[in-house]
Amino acid sequence: GCNPLAETGRSKLQNQRAVLNQQILRAVRMRTGAENLLRATTNNKVREQVLLELSFVNSDLQILKEELEGLNISVEVYQNTEETFSIPLVPLGLKETKEVDFTLPLKDFILEHYSEDSSEYEDEIADLMDLRQACRTPSRDEAGIEMLISYFLQLGYVENRFFPPTRHMGVLFTWYDSFTGVPVCQQNLLLEKASILFNIGALYTQIGTRCNRQTQAGLENAVDAFQRAAGVLSYLKETFTHTPSYDMSPAMLNVLVKMMLAQAQECVFEQIGLPGIRNEFFTLVKMTQEVAKVGEVYMLVNTAMNQEPVKENIPYSWSKLAQIKSDHYKALAHYFIATILCDHELQSSDDEDQQEKALSQLYNYMPEGLIVLTVLKDKVQRKQLGKAHLRKAIVYHEEALRVCGLCKKLRNIDVLQEVLTAAHKRSLLKYAEQETEDDFLSLIQAPDILPKTEHKIETIAPQFSKVKVKDFFHRLGPLTVFSAKQRWTAPRTIHIHYEAGELGFSLKGGSPVQIYCLDPVCSAASMGLKEGDYIVSVGGVDCKWLGVNEVLEKFKNVGAQPIDIEVISCQDTAASMHSKSATYSVGMQKTYSLICLAMEEDKIDQTKKAPLKLPFLSWGTKNRQKAASTLCLPSAVAGSSQIKKKLSPFTLLNTESSLY
Repeated sequence: GCNPLAETGRSKLQNQRAVLNQQILRAVRMRTGAENLLRATTNNKVREQVLLELSFVNSDLQILKEELEGLNISVEVYQNTEETFSIPLVPLGLKETKEVDFTLPLKDFILEHYSEDSSEYEDEIADLMDLRQACRTPSRDEAGIEMLISYFLQLGYVENRFFPPTRHMGVLFTWYDSFTGVPVCQQNLLLEKASILFNIGALYTQIGTRCNRQTQAGLENAVDAFQRAAGVLSYLKETFTHTPSYDMSPAMLNVLVKMMLAQAQECVFEQIGLPGIRNEFFTLVKMTQEVAKVGEVYMLVNTAMNQEPVKENIPYSWSKLAQIKSDHYKALAHYFIATILCDHELQSSDDEDQQEKALSQLYNYMPEGLIVLTVLKDKVQRKQLGKAHLRKAIVYHEEALRVCGLCKKLRNIDVLQEVLTAAHKRSLLKYAEQETEDDFLSLIQAPDILPKTEHKIETIAPQFSKVKVKDFFHRLGPLTVFSAKQRWTAPRTIHIHYEAGELGFSLKGGSPVQIYCLDPVCSAASMGLKEGDYIVSVGGVDCKWLGVNEVLEKFKNVGAQPIDIEVISCQDTAASMHSKSATYSVGMQKTYSLICLAMEEDKIDQTKKAPLKLPFLSWGTKNRQKAASTLCLPSAVAGSSQIKKKLSPFTLLNTESSLY
């Protein structure tokens, strides 16, 4: 991960976000306590004091929320450093989290469930914690995306190996809402996975806003990044349907997906116009429809942002920016068609039918008394309709400037003001060129323009398979057998020796191999070997990943000499009651999360076994002295030659576990 202490604009914003999250946490705790006291007391004087305190706390929370909104609209920090004359794009900020110590829970589970010496897995646990720590400050490039995906895939392995469906592990995950700053706590690993997915999408948006929009390659990369961001957020919405955080609710994710696709469509329009827009009839027709499409998608985004329950939590300035962009690009569409009508008179050499067909495609209907072909041929009608479009363009420009002036956050973005003002002046100048004394006689209303694009923008689904990761806890054995869902006896040592050249049993299966066709009167059976047992060790050598041929070869190598093997037997999994965990409740989601935070802190105070808390944003900190460096994270590891079969971390997920 990146150094969070580096004095970059992005790291400063994330540090400010972390500080605000802590302040919001304290304010919410005070509000929760005041609300509880208000419900418990019957003393009128105490109730008056509590109500007064609540008013102050709610005011503080509103101020903190506005400060957090200011961070979310600090779009200029994420833009390309080159001088540009483009409307800024909106990125998503990364969700912040508290540190998690996997050491004791995983070591206890390895000893209890897998009956192995947990001290031998300290390096693997430390590597997992280092990878999580690095994921809190990913670099804003493909390496950062790959690291987040690596951790997401690693969580799939961890979930199947250490998180049984019948109980919780006692590991509390805390993530802060990206928009409200309110913490959400759960013992469910799915909160961790969903939050990492959100950050993958957020990082794609930051990559997209950083692209140089003055080059074709930069615009292509920006379009691709926003499409991938939309794909990840859409996957998050479909996979985790009951998320306890506002920023990951289905309604909010639906709005964010629309916003990312709208920004991709905006970059497509900029890409088409980058070489320059020729003042030619058919070129302007194409640009009119393309820019009208951008205005339409932003209008849909603005509408979605103003629907409940999204309206309460999405930054106000985002909604206003979507409205401004919608008006701005609609104005450009009317300006382009006005240019067509005012600057291009039908010549004898022009293809009359083609121009009529092209112009007809721009309108759903024509103003009363006007026909497309007549407008093309009649200079007066052509000029009147062109001026009507210019008037409408000016109205849209003025509305965009008015809304921008009303929003304090947007008013301070200089490049936005410059772009809107320049476009407005251009339309006014064009209208002034066409103005005559008889303008007051023109009563034509410009019709709406039909949007159309030749470049359809769609989401790009996340391609997790392209990132190759190796299970940190590979030594525990194949995941098909050695998972948290299955219980085993402790390894038993069986003394094997040949009887008349025979072992007294056969082997079957893949890795690990199973005892098959056991002779009940053989010496191995008398020592406790059972049909269906799995062989995990032969002659002191681990063979969990070996197949039948490799295990038989080890037996042959010792000849007729006796040899010790270790076997395990499958036990029936008895369902147990779930332990309590923090889950989402419509009425008390904040309070319950805070209770869990307090329980976690009390637990630490009582046991005194927890390690010292590191700084909120520490980078590359070693959890164990033996751990590998975070600079050597296994983003792509070749499989072992002994491995016959690898299992995806998602293979063992049941359908119920995909929901909170």
